Amino acid sequence: QLQACGGGLVQPGGSLRLSCADSGRTLYRYTVGWFRQVSAKEREFVAASRRSGGGTYYADAVKGRFTISRDNAKNTVYLQMNSLKPEDTAVYYCAAGEVILSALRDVDAYRYWGQGTQVTVSS
Repeated sequence: QLQACGGGLVQPGGSLRLSCADSGRTLYRYTVGWFRQVSAKEREFVAASRRSGGGTYYADAVKGRFTISRDNAKNTVYLQMNSLKPEDTAVYYCAAGEVILSALRDVDAYRYWGQGTQVTVSS
């Protein structure tokens, strides 16, 4: 089961670190992605880390502010979010799957999903 946590309320310009852990799967065997969703809008791609050191990828809106990383010993993937903006407010989800490079940003390419964690950026 994928478990995402670390969300909360933060002021603009602040930072949060989200964590994604799995009790049943070895995450280094999978591509892990972070997505976010605001209300009824479509879930959008934020960042991805390909398996076996295959590289990291970011949405243009977060490039330079967010960093995705892995701790294989802890079977956990992190999303470090800096310089947060009000428009980053959303429910953030982590997902895992055997995802080809061309489909990294595609919600349907990921087989396993966590439950989501709320991030609110507001003064």
